[in-house]
Amino acid sequence: MPTWDELFQDEKFRWREPHERVVGLVPLLRKRGARRVLDLGCGAGRHVVYLAKNGFEVYGMDISPVGLDHARGWLSREGLSAVLVQRDMTEFPYPYPDGFFDAAISLYVIYHTTLGNMRQVLAEIDRVLQPGGLALLTFQSREGWRYGRGVEIEPNTFIPDTGEDRGVPHHFSDEAEVRGILARFRILDLHHAKVTGEGQTHAHWHALVEKP
Repeated sequence: MPTWDELFQDEKFRWREPHERVVGLVPLLRKRGARRVLDLGCGAGRHVVYLAKNGFEVYGMDISPVGLDHARGWLSREGLSAVLVQRDMTEFPYPYPDGFFDAAISLYVIYHTTLGNMRQVLAEIDRVLQPGGLALLTFQSREGWRYGRGVEIEPNTFIPDTGEDRGVPHHFSDEAEVRGILARFRILDLHHAKVTGEGQTHAHWHALVEKP
């Protein structure tokens, strides 16, 4: 089983380009006067760097010291700054006070655990967001090719035994479940995305939500 540190040693896991939904979020954050943003599961820093370039006060949190080292180096080369913290997303509570952030993003991260932990992660995001704060989140869909593969440790949570991230839990959700676990938020947009390549279909739910 590879660790996240081992995965981030490989350049192909150190994504460089920001996700299109983060790019699309920036104008909305500016319109709302948002300043302080949390990137939960920031990895090697693609969104930390992008948001810092766009003038936001960025806080990145990730389990991997190797990923964070790459993020720090990238920030330094760009002449940018951000606050980076090494921490497991399921280590509660997060080291931030209530209502500290104007926005939070977590892409391709929070489903790497059990459903119960996902609910707690969302509760922590809710806690650290100020009222009216936005969160951009990704969930793994049950329509993707990996659903049902590996060892099922609870309903719809599997530990794959093949692939580069074998051994890492993956929880898969349908629309009803996503809406249910986001019940504490106001859902502004919920989009189901499917991408097929090399005969395999990857599927995710992308949610933009607001704390009431």
